[in-house]
Amino acid sequence: MTFASVFPHYVTKVESKSRTKEELHKVIEWLTGYDDQRIKELIEENISFESFFKSVKLNPNAELITGVICGCRIEDIENPLTKQVRYLDKLVDELAKGRKMEKILRA
Repeated sequence: MTFASVFPHYVTKVESKSRTKEELHKVIEWLTGYDDQRIKELIEENISFESFFKSVKLNPNAELITGVICGCRIEDIENPLTKQVRYLDKLVDELAKGRKMEKILRA
């Protein structure tokens, strides 16, 4: 699965709940370190999620992302790639649910 194929769904999800694409980018940057320009490049390159997360040094507070996403408890996921993707999914869900940005970013 490619990041580019899922990203529009993230945008639709957050915008349908009166959040912005800029806020989504901020969440992605917090987790991965990728800025707006790099996110656009990765979408254009049509990279897989494996490649997306391969060179990333996740935010040290990413381990504070807990809870259930897609029926799975994040902290119980053993596969590192799956866990990273679920971290991102959880952050997008929190954004769409109207959670305050400082809580989403574990500040």
